[in-house]
Amino acid sequence: MSRVCQVTGKRSMVGNNVSHSNLKTKRKFHANLFNKKFYYPEEDRWITLKVSAAGLRNINKKGLAAVLKEATAAGLINKI
Repeated sequence: MSRVCQVTGKRSMVGNNVSHSNLKTKRKFHANLFNKKFYYPEEDRWITLKVSAAGLRNINKKGLAAVLKEATAAGLINKI
């Protein structure tokens, strides 16, 4: 599974390490991802999602059902 948040779609970004002498080398900025289990009461089961810290905040704010509906509409989740 790739390093992509299943709620927000956040993924790795590319940037530069810049040394004191201003030499630049490529690096990656990875998303802050967690494998987290959530209880989904509509289907009375637990689901595991790979979510970012911002995705966790969205779930806390809007609720799991609303966030899953938005993520499936955006194509971030194929199967719940």
